[in-house]
Amino acid sequence: MSPTFWSLGVRGMDQSAGSDPSDITMTEEHLRQLEGQSIRRTVQSGLLSCFPLVPFGYWCHSLEVTLDLLESEEKYLPTCELHRLGEIADLVTSVRLSRIRKQKLALALKNEGYIPKLLQLFQVCESVKNTEGLHLLFDIVRGILYLDKAILFEVMFSDECILGVVGCLEYDPCLAQPAWHREFLTKTAKLQEVIPIRDPELRQKIRQTSRAQYIHAIIMPNPSDFEAGFLSTLNSFISCSKEEILQALQKDEEFLPEVFARLTNEATAGEQQCELMKFFKEFCAFSFTLPEKRDEFLQTLAKLGFLPTLERLMGMGNLQVRAAATDILSYLVEFSLATVQQFVMQEAQQSENDTQLITEVIEQIICSPNPEFGGDNQLMEILCALIDPEKMLAIASNLEIFEFLDIFYDRYIHVLTAPLLTDTSEEWYEIDNYQTAEILASVLQLLSFCVERHTYHMKIFIIKKDLLRRTLVLMKSKHKFLALCALRFMRRIIGLKDELYNHYITLGNLFEPVVNAVLDNRNKCNLLKSASMELFEFIRKEDIHFLIAHIVENFSDALESVKNIHTFQGLKTKYEQEKYQQNEKLNRYVINLHIHVVVSPSDFIVYKLFSCPVGIKNEATFSILLGKLPVIH
Repeated sequence: MSPTFWSLGVRGMDQSAGSDPSDITMTEEHLRQLEGQSIRRTVQSGLLSCFPLVPFGYWCHSLEVTLDLLESEEKYLPTCELHRLGEIADLVTSVRLSRIRKQKLALALKNEGYIPKLLQLFQVCESVKNTEGLHLLFDIVRGILYLDKAILFEVMFSDECILGVVGCLEYDPCLAQPAWHREFLTKTAKLQEVIPIRDPELRQKIRQTSRAQYIHAIIMPNPSDFEAGFLSTLNSFISCSKEEILQALQKDEEFLPEVFARLTNEATAGEQQCELMKFFKEFCAFSFTLPEKRDEFLQTLAKLGFLPTLERLMGMGNLQVRAAATDILSYLVEFSLATVQQFVMQEAQQSENDTQLITEVIEQIICSPNPEFGGDNQLMEILCALIDPEKMLAIASNLEIFEFLDIFYDRYIHVLTAPLLTDTSEEWYEIDNYQTAEILASVLQLLSFCVERHTYHMKIFIIKKDLLRRTLVLMKSKHKFLALCALRFMRRIIGLKDELYNHYITLGNLFEPVVNAVLDNRNKCNLLKSASMELFEFIRKEDIHFLIAHIVENFSDALESVKNIHTFQGLKTKYEQEKYQQNEKLNRYVINLHIHVVVSPSDFIVYKLFSCPVGIKNEATFSILLGKLPVIH
């Protein structure tokens, strides 16, 4: 019996009567019918077996459809001619789902010099404005890119082929007008050598990599999920090329020193300095992502005085230079925090002046935010990382960390709090400047961080400077976000449930600004009122007796006028319960005195008192109470 295709009776295939399930042959016609379907994927991957038939009630005793059979029916590459562009496009797109077929097609394209021939056809089509041919060439070239083979990338990104490749990719059928990729590469994106590259091979490698990045990032910015998986080799190609470039530059003993020399030279023009910083930023960004090379790179930078140089660059007036320097410091904090922390701690111990990295970071935070810069949040993250004791444990002992915090609170904290102490005098005035309000909010956010991380040092600083009182002045601000930051600062302090803080708050009557804010917003529903109520609710739930007594005794009458007063009623109930329990304890203590009776040889009765009960201030009074007890003989 002649071989017959024995189908499943689904997806357009017919079951042949009288056929034998063990005698099966896949024809090219049937494969075309299955193009793009799940069974086609199974066949093209060389994994087709009897298992797809099982769910439909069939069982194949012997199924020998192998990749070799498929390849034996595969045609050779069509001749590179205009009238065969359609066949070429079909061939390139048809092999996407088979790893082996993609590899064989890539080898054929490379061995037969097929890509230069296609680019010659592109020139012909473009000269005669053959739109259909140009659209087919777009599909072909993009399909070749999606083969994702390094042997083809070397050809496509070469000087001879790159303009032709991007030229083909200009004619996307989905675009009403062709793109202008060639113009960009030849006129706009010329390679700028901020430092001359002496090695011609390295210069060529840099050009090739930049072209690959352009094709990957600009021409195909949003591939579908299906297509994205085919770009893994292209990503690796770019990454490996970058790594080779970086290694070559690091081995050049003159390159990095020359970069640093020009960056720090006052005679370097502003534009050239910006270009140098952009290059160095990209150089560092990629170098830090290579774990196996990171330590070696950091050692090289340390020898060149990297951090002192970065410190000076962050203080420059050029915003672009400052922004790039901040980005580099951010990379360093992310990938090698210990390096920066060690530098900061050594600098703090060795230097007596305030021109240091931490001072520079703080001063940029408290300067008026510039919309062109916009790095204040980034700087705050850097500062928090540098002064976080938990993160310092990797490089320092507890004693060294404590000594560093001593230096920080002796030398740096006053720089951070200067705007707050200046703008919150006892005589309140409205802060109309929105930028000033933003600066104060940033300062309060950092101080809240210090309250949680530096419990001992920050407690001393707050009480010594009466900082909470000065902060709560901002509760009157018309900028509600600033008032919320002030309230959040107090909330962090109360959240520690520290007795010394609680005494400081009650002695200074520091709940008054919060109560006034609640009263001012009694008929409103806003974040400030909600945050204030949450503060009182926290005190009630945590049963902080000392603060509950202070609030009820001083503000209960005023708070009765607030709607939805269940929180304040709960505080009052807690206060009364605590007061009742204290009275009960006192009464029980007085009635059930623990009196130890000792009988002396002379039958003299001795009453031994160990302590005077709480609530009886005069021991003489307590002695009188004892005298009323019956004498035991």
